[in-house]
Amino acid sequence: MKVLGAGLTVMMTECTSLQFVSPFAFEAMQKVDVVRLASLSDPELRLLLPCLVRMALCAPADQSQSWAQDKKLILRLLSGVEAVNSIVALLSVDFHALEQDASKEQQLRHKLGGGSGESILVSQLQHGLTLEFEHSDSPRRLRLVLSELLAIMNKVSESNGEFFFKSSELFESPVYLEEAADVLCILQAELPSLLPIVDVAEALLHVRNGAWFLCLLVANVPDSFNEVCRGLIKNGERQDEESLGGRRRTDALRFLCKMNPSQALKVRGMVVEECHLPGLGVALTLDHTKNEACEDGVSDLVCFVSGLLLGTNAKVRTWFGTFIRNGQQRKRENSSSVLWQMRRQLLLELMGILPTVRSTRIAEEADVEMEPNVSVYSGLKEEHVVKASALLRLYCALMGIAGLKPTEEEAEQLLQLMTSRPPATPAGVRFVSLSFCMLLAFSTLVSTPEQEQLMVIWLSWMIKEEAYFESTSGVSASFGEMLLLVAMYFHSNQLSAIIDLVCSTLGMKIVIKPSSLSRMKTIFTQEIFTEQVVTAHAVRVPVTSNLSANITGFLPIHCIYQLLRSRSFTKHKVSIKDWIYRQLCETSTPLHPQLLPLIDVYINSILTPASKSNPEATNQPVTEQEILNVFQGVIGGDSIRLNQRFSITAQLLVLYYVLSYEEALLANTKTLAAMQRKPKSYSSSLMDQIPIKFLIRQAQGLQQELGGLHSALLRLLATNYPHLCIVDDWICEEEITGTDALLRRMLLTNNAKNHSPKQLQEAFSAVPVSYTQVMQILEHLTLLSASELIPYAEVLTSNMNQLLNSGVPRRILQTVNKLWMVLNTVMPRRLWVMTVNALQPSIKFVRQQKYTQNDLMIDPLIVLRCDQRVHRCPPLMDITLHMLNGYLLASKAYLSAHLKETAEQDRPSQNNTIGLVGQTDAPEVTREELKNALLAAQDSAAVQILLEICLPTEEEKARGVNPDSLPRNVQSVITASSPNKEMEEGEDNLLCNLREVQCLICCLLHQMYIADPNIAKLVHFQVFHLCTSVWISYLSLLHSQNLRNRYLLSSCSLTCVSSMHYRSHSVWLA
Repeated sequence: MKVLGAGLTVMMTECTSLQFVSPFAFEAMQKVDVVRLASLSDPELRLLLPCLVRMALCAPADQSQSWAQDKKLILRLLSGVEAVNSIVALLSVDFHALEQDASKEQQLRHKLGGGSGESILVSQLQHGLTLEFEHSDSPRRLRLVLSELLAIMNKVSESNGEFFFKSSELFESPVYLEEAADVLCILQAELPSLLPIVDVAEALLHVRNGAWFLCLLVANVPDSFNEVCRGLIKNGERQDEESLGGRRRTDALRFLCKMNPSQALKVRGMVVEECHLPGLGVALTLDHTKNEACEDGVSDLVCFVSGLLLGTNAKVRTWFGTFIRNGQQRKRENSSSVLWQMRRQLLLELMGILPTVRSTRIAEEADVEMEPNVSVYSGLKEEHVVKASALLRLYCALMGIAGLKPTEEEAEQLLQLMTSRPPATPAGVRFVSLSFCMLLAFSTLVSTPEQEQLMVIWLSWMIKEEAYFESTSGVSASFGEMLLLVAMYFHSNQLSAIIDLVCSTLGMKIVIKPSSLSRMKTIFTQEIFTEQVVTAHAVRVPVTSNLSANITGFLPIHCIYQLLRSRSFTKHKVSIKDWIYRQLCETSTPLHPQLLPLIDVYINSILTPASKSNPEATNQPVTEQEILNVFQGVIGGDSIRLNQRFSITAQLLVLYYVLSYEEALLANTKTLAAMQRKPKSYSSSLMDQIPIKFLIRQAQGLQQELGGLHSALLRLLATNYPHLCIVDDWICEEEITGTDALLRRMLLTNNAKNHSPKQLQEAFSAVPVSYTQVMQILEHLTLLSASELIPYAEVLTSNMNQLLNSGVPRRILQTVNKLWMVLNTVMPRRLWVMTVNALQPSIKFVRQQKYTQNDLMIDPLIVLRCDQRVHRCPPLMDITLHMLNGYLLASKAYLSAHLKETAEQDRPSQNNTIGLVGQTDAPEVTREELKNALLAAQDSAAVQILLEICLPTEEEKARGVNPDSLPRNVQSVITASSPNKEMEEGEDNLLCNLREVQCLICCLLHQMYIADPNIAKLVHFQVFHLCTSVWISYLSLLHSQNLRNRYLLSSCSLTCVSSMHYRSHSVWLA
């Protein structure tokens, strides 16, 4: 302890009267600027003589004329200095012999031990080192200094990192300091391998005046500055203020950086990189901050410390946090402590941006009982807002991460800054949010009733000024939403959510005890925000305009979402439906991540009561008219892109709401029935008017911007609308939107764009006379996109009946089929209804029935009750089969939904089920079986009708058409090299149409059999004679066309052959 105390005293008093190398002189030495060196004073020049003398005497590597002139100037500078002679004498020594003796002495010390007094360099010292140095010549002086330096270096290497203070007369006598420094510089320059400059620097830390010797040594070898600094930092302590050695090392490096200030920040970077000497990093930053003289901007000290504590490097954060904690534990907290200097500088910066002008408005709002001498700060200047926010975050990091305990003065000034009132700018909004979160995180800053009253006044001001700030600053995410959200969390006792909110806003993870929020909870729930006030205020908060993921921060949607989760709206009978509807309409891409959870929790609040005691406590669903308004431009179809009031994002979100609501309603049918509640379901007419497929197609191209909305819609669609998820449709859509479609659109001319639906109708009216105009318009329409074809859908379908007349060119029929398939990708349900109604048989004096979507889902076989001529028109038959397949799938989904909706109708009452344990679910099982039987009969009927269509009619049989000879006839038609034109127009054409229809039907049947093999078994035993002939014909045609799918052909052939063999064997046995 005596050594430590003595060393501390020496450290504080040494180097005070010594002259150091100035930055001007060091820069001149670095650049070898002879002109600037010549301008130095004699005392300054004296410190640089070792290097200058060697420069003048040694042979230079630079042989240029300019250096020769500079060398002459150096000689002229040295000519009048008396100390030059002694340095020249030092350079005249045999350094080779000196190095050999030094090596022998090191070996001897290593052999005998570091404490041995034996020395080869210096022997028989009759006096002390100082007197010996005074009476010795140059060679002996070199040996004396070298022996002493080697002894210190040897002891350093053996100390294992433990610091010691070595008393040495050579380095302490003020009379011979300059001569000793000359000898030291010459020795290091002439014996660099024996005396590495980093090791010499390390040894000088253990002697008095070591920092001064080190600066002179580096000044005479300026290129070694970075090497010396890095070596000292690398060998330094992790916490420099904990030991004498750390403080001496820090002081030495500070002197070096004062000599070369341009490299100070680089040295600071080395400190952070090595995680050593944190006090040095702070000290260098303080020196730089004083020289910076920045008043309005964020100081370098704030930036540096914030970067250490808030950076991504956890090792650096822990290292600096330990420095802060250890500094507080020391009782020696005076002006010599770097931590004390840092805290003082930060406090001065904080007080520098606080105006001391008392606001009249605050005085009016303040409580009358408040003491009149309470200092109230207000009116934070706009140029100080950013700096104030940076200071708040820094103090949060210091207290929350590094464990800094603020003094009373610091706490008072921080509270004054937090409760100040910034201007209405985006930076001001950010400042208020940070201040509010800091109050929540560090409630100990408010310790007196006066301070608590000041905080309450400031919070009340936040509530009043929130709307003004949002309108003036232009920032959508204002602090009002945060206030509301915190109030909701307090009311629902979700303290962990408040802690997460505070950490997220501050941008740092700090430890906040839930118990520390108790007082703030009382203030919020009882004085500022009661639960009823929260819900009433939330509804009045304006929705966020053009809400998207680009708008960060806490928004009204976060508050509404939390209130919906806690069921506050239903509890206090506050309607939130209109607010949610407006917010859904005010959305854009990219999709905000809170929108889908908001819709889900809103739907849950509609269907599930807040409590069993009050089953009517639910929110109201969005009305059908409001839903239709969102799709107004899309439903019309005439000018989709021009008349859309709402964005595609809003339309997709409303579609998601409707589909999710219907699915949740079906899933909760039993629960709702048990509570005797039956929420309103959206009508089928509403669903028919929503262009679901068109919107899904739009969402497919925006998957990156819609997040998970597209996949969620596909899931709902596959569950509730399987007829809109037919694989063939997706494949067709890929073809329509692929590269070929892009090339076709490149051929689009103005004539194609100018054709109106009215012109198409006029062209169809002229069909019996001329087909040219309608063919031309239809060909032009194939170049349009699916959405552009929507206005032509009604004209196209209404005139399909005319295409059944004889003589209509096949090209027109194929083009109509192509256009129909394109329209099917955007408006399938509406298109199917129009097509079914258009293809009804025309019977005189009988009014045709107009079927609806619901009619066709209940009875899909209506599709096959079309005009008989469709059965021999392959392009239109293809359309009919497509619709039939879709409605069969739709009927299954419809019946399943109907079963869920009416699940409780046949459930027996409790009185009837007494003693019938285990039979309660019997009616439901029966209903399920009936549904499956109905679907099986429906599919079976469809298959039988289709098989009958494949058979020749009586008229065709009269013409000699034999169903068993169809393969040969078709094959002869395909392989004929020069068919007769008359035959094409007659019987062969009929055969080709029939065969093509059979192929189309068999493809559909094949899909149905694969989807449900039971259909094949059922139909097999019902209409075997039809099934066998048609299937043999189908397989023969596959063989004739050389299809590549061998596995399909083999499996179908085996199935048919085995079925025929089994059936024939059964008949023979009978």
